[in-house]
Amino acid sequence: MMKVQMQTINQKIAVEYLKFFYPRLRNEITQLSVQDNFAGIMQATVNYLKGLLQEAKINIIAHHIKLMDALYTNGNSYVRTMIENIFVRSFESFKKHAKIQHWKLLYQYMPVSFQIIYNDQQKQDQMYFGK
Repeated sequence: MMKVQMQTINQKIAVEYLKFFYPRLRNEITQLSVQDNFAGIMQATVNYLKGLLQEAKINIIAHHIKLMDALYTNGNSYVRTMIENIFVRSFESFKKHAKIQHWKLLYQYMPVSFQIIYNDQQKQDQMYFGK
């Protein structure tokens, strides 16, 4: 049996996936994509997940993190960089605003690729900023 390789996901394809993954953000994502503002779209998803964090909807957040990992895994270098620098970078804020047990659950559900990126970011922050 032949393994079918998935198409590399570029910014435009990622936007379509995100509209599907985040139906409540569809209008905002559409507006930002017309402005070619992929960073704004990433930030909108982070803000949405922070709202879910305030409502302690950990399982839903974990599901969205896994969906974003699918985009990351199949994304081109631009999509991957934006996810690393905005989406994964936001996990530190999640950690600060979540109850300890919620953060531990989120981290546990987090794909290994994101755990590695997050931990590397924390080490770099410690080295450069003494955080």
